[in-house]
Amino acid sequence: MDPNLHQEQAVNHLNKVLDYAPVVAEGNEATVHLTQEDWQVVADCLFKMDTPDDMLPDAISDYRLANQNRTIALTTDDYQIDVEII
Repeated sequence: MDPNLHQEQAVNHLNKVLDYAPVVAEGNEATVHLTQEDWQVVADCLFKMDTPDDMLPDAISDYRLANQNRTIALTTDDYQIDVEII
């Protein structure tokens, strides 16, 4: 399956989140903020578009919604990353 533009943008945002997480991490936890629009693109890709896991960055081992669906929680081997809206 080839990614559509929305999915490509989401993967781009996820890669930026993964790159930035070590900069703001406290231990193995990091909180990264996205604009509302960018957060929604990522949320759509992960939870509404049936995006195959192999289309997502390899570093992400798990993802879920948290904080009453206001936070995207990403798990990697090194970090628990909370993606929140600015």
